Amino acid sequence: MFGQDTLRTIPSDSLRLDRGKRVITLETYADRFNPRKALLYSAILPGSGQFYNKKYWKVPLVYGGFATGVFFISFYQDRYVTYKGELFGLLNDGSPAPSGFNEAQLRRIVDNSKRERDFFTIVTGFWYILQLVDAHVDAHLKEFDLNPQLQVRLEPMVESNPLNGQSAGLALKFKF
Repeated sequence: MFGQDTLRTIPSDSLRLDRGKRVITLETYADRFNPRKALLYSAILPGSGQFYNKKYWKVPLVYGGFATGVFFISFYQDRYVTYKGELFGLLNDGSPAPSGFNEAQLRRIVDNSKRERDFFTIVTGFWYILQLVDAHVDAHLKEFDLNPQLQVRLEPMVESNPLNGQSAGLALKFKF
């Protein structure tokens, strides 16, 4: 009559401890990318922080920026040394410069070469700092979770205006 009040018992052999398995610690995706480590790697060897963050496509950009900076620094340094030597030769010996420039032109070339060399030295230093910041921020952004429902779309749009008629344009639509 009261069949609903009975409890079913679970057999004792249904739960077993498997001693052959290893316990695996869970590591989140963000924990694998330490921002300090990325910054340190980039400081020691430029581009290695981007490599650590698995942004392999950025490594050639980092080295391309450094190669460009070093090229222009070397170019303007060679030009500075060459024309400075000609200017000293012109002022000391009074002999004409091999390049055919007069004293005013040589002074202008020497000053311009020095200024450009110094400018590209500063730009290369900023490039170094930029790649450090990029590696550090990129490692921080690994923790940022993007919701798949977030969308930004750029769509064509036609708008009716009573004064001008219809006009075409682009609409930027956000979906949250």
